[in-house]
Amino acid sequence: MNKLIQTIEMVRQKLPALRRHSLKETPTRTIVIDPLLESLGWDVRDPDEVQLEYPTVDAKSVDYALKLNKKPVLLVEAKALDDTLDDVKCVTQVVGYAANDGIVWCVLTNGIKWRVYRSVEQCPAPDKLMFEVSIDPDASEGMTVDQIAKQLWRFSCEEMAKGTLDALGEQTFTDGKVRKVLQVLMTDPPRPLLNLVRTATGDRNLTPQRIKESLMRIANETGARESAIMPVSPDSSATTAGVPPNRSRGAKRPWETRRARKGESPYDEAHHVEGKPQEAVSLFRMVDGLCVSFEPSGISRRYLAKTINYEHGKRCFCSVHVLQGGLEDLAAIETRPNSRSAIVRS
Repeated sequence: MNKLIQTIEMVRQKLPALRRHSLKETPTRTIVIDPLLESLGWDVRDPDEVQLEYPTVDAKSVDYALKLNKKPVLLVEAKALDDTLDDVKCVTQVVGYAANDGIVWCVLTNGIKWRVYRSVEQCPAPDKLMFEVSIDPDASEGMTVDQIAKQLWRFSCEEMAKGTLDALGEQTFTDGKVRKVLQVLMTDPPRPLLNLVRTATGDRNLTPQRIKESLMRIANETGARESAIMPVSPDSSATTAGVPPNRSRGAKRPWETRRARKGESPYDEAHHVEGKPQEAVSLFRMVDGLCVSFEPSGISRRYLAKTINYEHGKRCFCSVHVLQGGLEDLAAIETRPNSRSAIVRS
């Protein structure tokens, strides 16, 4: 990983000059992407390990196919240095190419920003985003070079051979799906679930109605609005690629149209998590659950433009900023709510 860290630092030093030249795709590949792939252990000069211009079913090609035992395990589509990588059509194409060839992983990159997708998920292409990492010091949200390198190292030749990315991806997306189902079950619990809970508690005095009300309170305490962030079945007629259900492309989000009453925030949880990678959302869920668990009935959330503040009484004891690569500016959770220090940074 030392070589990767050195390459990241080298690219960072050159970045201002490279941007002045507005590099097109080919020089971006030569100057930035190739050295980074080499530092990740991929020999771009060996066609048995890295196949350039990998052919697709529609007679087009993907820039790189990274191989293990001569079999493609990761597709990489390169863009020009100043490309935002936000074109849904481009995302859909590269994810589709990977899925059609049975390749689980694919990456869309401009050399500076790297977006990693799990193609086998049953949801619109943009929602298959596993994580995103940027080596730009102005866009990496305070992450150290070592932290950036560790995220990139997940799709190094060594880690791909170990199956590290496969295990992490399966865990992250599975947890998201199960969490969504649990939220639905707790909000509208079926009778068998109520009976199971009653039996497990050993308290025969608990009525199904009391258990149902309790489950609904617990569900509300988590503040989960999974429908805004979790993958949606592609057979949903209300969903188009990259657009959450019940909202058409181009429509304003709730916090963009809602006028708050006096003292009420116009933002909500969806404002903070919509469009964020699954990994970042999962990390937020863990922190959210931890904050609320201290005193479920006494902890409140305050949704601001950039952060979610957790308050006990009138004191904020934790403030979370959900980013593309993780969380930032998370205040320490201590017995003294006004004591603040960073404890999580991804």
